[in-house]
Amino acid sequence: MISRSIFDNISPLDHRYSMRSEEFEEYSRYLSERAKIRYQSEVELALVKALAKNGICSEEVVKEVKQAISELSPEEVYAEEKKTRHNIRALVNCIQKRVSEDAKPYIHFTTTSFDIVDTANSLRYKETAEELIVPTLKKLEKVLMEIALREKDTVQVGRTHGQHAVPVTFGFAVAEYVSRFGNKIHAVEESAKNLRGKISGAVGAYNASHLFFDKPEEFEADVLAELGLKASTHSTQIVEPEYITDFVHSLISAFGVLASFSDDMRHLQRSEIGEVGEHFGKDQVGSSTMPHKRNPINYENVKSMWKAFMPHMVTVYQDQLSEHQRDLTNSASSRFIPEIIVGLLSSVNRLIRVCEKLVVDHENIKRNFEMNKEMIVAEPLYILLASYGHPDAHEAVRKLTLESQQSGETLRGLIQKSEELKPYWEKLTDKQMELLINPEKYIGIASQKAEKVVEYWSEKLDIELD
Repeated sequence: MISRSIFDNISPLDHRYSMRSEEFEEYSRYLSERAKIRYQSEVELALVKALAKNGICSEEVVKEVKQAISELSPEEVYAEEKKTRHNIRALVNCIQKRVSEDAKPYIHFTTTSFDIVDTANSLRYKETAEELIVPTLKKLEKVLMEIALREKDTVQVGRTHGQHAVPVTFGFAVAEYVSRFGNKIHAVEESAKNLRGKISGAVGAYNASHLFFDKPEEFEADVLAELGLKASTHSTQIVEPEYITDFVHSLISAFGVLASFSDDMRHLQRSEIGEVGEHFGKDQVGSSTMPHKRNPINYENVKSMWKAFMPHMVTVYQDQLSEHQRDLTNSASSRFIPEIIVGLLSSVNRLIRVCEKLVVDHENIKRNFEMNKEMIVAEPLYILLASYGHPDAHEAVRKLTLESQQSGETLRGLIQKSEELKPYWEKLTDKQMELLINPEKYIGIASQKAEKVVEYWSEKLDIELD
């Protein structure tokens, strides 16, 4: 039994980003080496169950194998692998040591190692998605929904290219991420449901199982049904790699949405903007030399984690290539998929904690809006002039904005002085005039859109709001 301090570990995922014991235990249940061996054992058990169902072995064999795998330890399997230099043969040997002579022949019967490996991976990633990943993503989605609804009427200056644009609301801005993240949660759910297994032998042609079954695909279906999986439409020694590729892509894409959200939030936390802030603990330090600083460390951490794990997707794409019926070029690289999952979950859990305590500075939001609110009316003004027949409304308003910046007078004041534009100004309705006089009301349907987005995704993802 290997025992070491977490601070002797090499991966930051173990010694830094899994310090919360409850999170580490959740991750470990599905993604540890112990879990991997447990899932591989479950496939071996499903195999003998299907053999018994088809009259090849007895139910007593099933009982023996079930008892044997309940006693297995990863330490034992790894010790055996030192001798066999083959992980699945080591697992099989360890199971066979614990069963009767009558049961031994049926363990791993007609299968190849990657019948077990690929099927076990599909099973554990499917269950990880259903029981851990998706519920955690939905928890963050709910927090974002609550912010969007709470701030749906908080007028905020819109920004494009880093410049002030026309107004939105802060809730509308957050609803963007409710929608984007909602799409990704749905993609994770669908791609996880579609993960496949195989029990088709060394090259996928059912060579061995066809010795005993006239319809070996039906036997394969029986084995996989025990695990709640379907068979890959076609397999070689491995399952078609696109199923797992699509699943991991959905995770990385979801991670990208969180990186984008975090980037937005950290920029809104800049000193000169100051519209949002992270909760800051009473003993927390922002800088080793500048005691006044409060850095957006959590949002920066999420972006940094995304930068670390996003490039792994390239390796997953490379694992789509396997020579002929299979080579070993994915044997090491595919083992790092659990790290991608843990990296994502670590960041999601961090954002849940941060966003639950998100501080919105309404005074600064208002101050930033008012900084350029007179220029905001340029868009509605030009559109209204055009609607009343002005032949070159955009240019007319552009010139007025330059004059306003130089003279300090408002656009509304300048247009009323303009003899050329006076006829158009006099045609404005009360509603149109109101938008020009009160630019903070020029928010379109931002508030309603935030509500609609939240309603749509809460229903689609079955998220119940308080």
